[in-house]
Amino acid sequence: MATPNHPGNHDHQSKELPQVLVLEPPPIMKLHGDQFLNDFQLLKAWESPLPLDQFLSIHAQSVKALLTPGRYPLTRNILQLLPSLQLVVTTSAGLNHIDLPEFQRRGIAIASAGDVYSEDVADMAVGLLIDVLRKISAADRYVRKGLWDTKAEFPLGSKLCSKRVGIVGLGSIGQEVAKRLQAFGCRIMYTSRNKKPSVSYPYYSNVLELAADSDVLIICCGLTEQTRHMINKDVMLALGKEGVVINIGRGAIINEKELVQCLVQRELAGAGLDVFENEPHVPRELLTMDNVVLSPHRAVRTPESLTAMCEHVKGNLEAFFSNKPLLSPVMNI
Repeated sequence: MATPNHPGNHDHQSKELPQVLVLEPPPIMKLHGDQFLNDFQLLKAWESPLPLDQFLSIHAQSVKALLTPGRYPLTRNILQLLPSLQLVVTTSAGLNHIDLPEFQRRGIAIASAGDVYSEDVADMAVGLLIDVLRKISAADRYVRKGLWDTKAEFPLGSKLCSKRVGIVGLGSIGQEVAKRLQAFGCRIMYTSRNKKPSVSYPYYSNVLELAADSDVLIICCGLTEQTRHMINKDVMLALGKEGVVINIGRGAIINEKELVQCLVQRELAGAGLDVFENEPHVPRELLTMDNVVLSPHRAVRTPESLTAMCEHVKGNLEAFFSNKPLLSPVMNI
């Protein structure tokens, strides 16, 4: 018989815990470990010596919940190996890694990151914009290279106040961006899937018309088939030679080749980019441009947000296994 401290007793207890499949470690685990999920039995696919399909087949009938950071595509092929799956909890701000129609067809619920990252991503968007307009990163390089005491004159920056800012996607992140920039004295306009009756900002049903009336475009929407390459050469030309593009959404929302072309040909004044079309690869032309500010997809990465995400993930899993409403359902069928 197992004593209270006998290993067999621990094994028995762990088998009774709700199982959660984790295909790859999310950033929250790299920062906090997995102690925040002690009430669950984590099935860590990356620790298994078995090929993924074999590992999944072993747990196919028992796994009801999956935790994903958003890098691994959750497609029909994966879902076919998990016939008992009922819930996916994603720590990603976007959902482009999830085959939404297939999830809906199978009746699998999705719990998203909700509003956990919205403030930090909005801060990054504003930071990138101020950096591009006031040339902060370029000025830092200028000073570090010892150019201040030469006769080379550092170029003037541009004022943020009174800029016309077009926000593409007025969800929770877009609204946080709007709130911040309104405080700076900017004029806010937006386009979104639908007009938001709760806000007074001018609404544009067409991103091309929004660009034509804006000094700055800030991309805050998710990546879908409808938004892929939505910001193309026509939109950038409509924004104009003094226009600035900020992207904290997904890289492929902008046609990156056309963005590079517009910047090289000075059809745009600058860009601030936290995301790229083929990460971690960045077009080499952007690396030498002083009017472009680059960030390695870190808008959501603050200790505060990752700590909050731990509680958010735990809360969604607890709700699911207690048969209670999810904290942040995308679809709950």
